[in-house]
Amino acid sequence: MPRVSADDLHDLVANILLAAGADARNANRVGDALVLSNLSGVDTHGVFHLPAYVSLIKEGLLMPTAWPEIVKETATTALVRGNWTFGHVVAKYATDLAVRKAQEQNVAVVSFMQATHIGRLGEYSEIAASQGMVCQVWASGYGEEQPVAVPYGGRTPALHTDPISMGFPGGAEPPMVLDFATTTIAGSKVRLAQQRGQQVPPNSLVDEEGKPTTDPSVWPAGGLLPFGGHKGYALMLANELMGRGLSGADGYAEAHRGGPTMRHQGVTIIVFKADLFQPQAEFTRRADELGQRMRAVPPAAGFDEVLVPGDLEERARATRRRDGIPVLDDVWKSLVDLAGELGVSLPSV
Repeated sequence: MPRVSADDLHDLVANILLAAGADARNANRVGDALVLSNLSGVDTHGVFHLPAYVSLIKEGLLMPTAWPEIVKETATTALVRGNWTFGHVVAKYATDLAVRKAQEQNVAVVSFMQATHIGRLGEYSEIAASQGMVCQVWASGYGEEQPVAVPYGGRTPALHTDPISMGFPGGAEPPMVLDFATTTIAGSKVRLAQQRGQQVPPNSLVDEEGKPTTDPSVWPAGGLLPFGGHKGYALMLANELMGRGLSGADGYAEAHRGGPTMRHQGVTIIVFKADLFQPQAEFTRRADELGQRMRAVPPAAGFDEVLVPGDLEERARATRRRDGIPVLDDVWKSLVDLAGELGVSLPSV
């Protein structure tokens, strides 16, 4: 398994995208996003996806030089059209817009549509939290044409993984960032298990008859299960209305863009100042104290420690910046193949 520095991996991603038809602004942004996911230990949302993005460009489903635009806005709200460019570009544009509006007006709500895969939602919560903001990200609409998740008590798929993220600024401590699919596991983890001949965790998948299984080969004919039973299912429905519903994404879907999963994607980002009702220092003090108090709880049997959301990502970033990013052999081969096809040179590993 090769280890690649963050800078070298970023340059490789950006150069592949440039060779595939992207402009420098978009290629560098996608490189930033994918490598940050790998740095954070979230390999399922990192460079693993690059071959799929290049395929979407070739098929005309992703417009690699397009840029987002505001369709309508007020002082505290905006609707952004992504024009079918990279989702990472659109999501950061919308997040930055929401933060600017919240800085001026205390709170902001920005929705967007016409975007491809937006990657790790936690990145957008981190962006807002790093500027003293509380953030929520609701992303949905992925199951309109090819549902992969069953509703609670159901046998056949009718929904999708519909991720959610929230971020809270810290003081001396890093921001607390939640980022999870509303299914027990994300679809990308099932695909990785398929490719590597591995099993998925119990209570995460059902076969075509609705029977629980750990065999990933039954997917997508079978279905992913909502986490937490009926509670996760309820969050899925809330997400459908907060993301796809609020953005009006269905009204902007185009048959020849986005692909079946992203065509109806709608994302809503809610940002507000952490000091709405008390000084910022008081909020961050309380956030730090809460995290410290949780980490101080004695671990239960089978656990080494109690963590808070964002701890694992912070640790992974420190380790991988120092030691390099481990890239699994099959993922590295896909990048080597892409580089060879597009005439891009490889870094030394």
